Amino acid sequence: MIRLLAAAGTVAGLAAAAALAAQPAPNRGAEVYRRVCFSCHALDPGRNTPAGPTLHGLAGRPIAGLRGFNYSPALRRFAAREGRWTRALLERFLADPDALVPGIEMSLPRLSAADRQAVAAWLSPR
Repeated sequence: MIRLLAAAGTVAGLAAAAALAAQPAPNRGAEVYRRVCFSCHALDPGRNTPAGPTLHGLAGRPIAGLRGFNYSPALRRFAAREGRWTRALLERFLADPDALVPGIEMSLPRLSAADRQAVAAWLSPR
């Protein structure tokens, strides 16, 4: 009985450790933003740049829906199909913007799955 309880405790501990390892490091999303997104996208509400709209409030926001930014026709067509940004949709977008939104006027370096997950999670509550 003691061995059974010890084994169950070990399995539960390993499962908890695996779940923690799957979560991005808290600062990784901020680092990815500074390295990849910062040059074109601000985080302040209402602060669009000539190259890109603010990323403040991105999760749940209508795609191509901010006033004051001239979105590409490709992104407006995508918005008509998809509606709103979700964390999962953002991760798909960051994997290959050109494949998801053909004709989009945005370029970014190839990001690892972990970097995409981290920056999408970091942007979600903003």
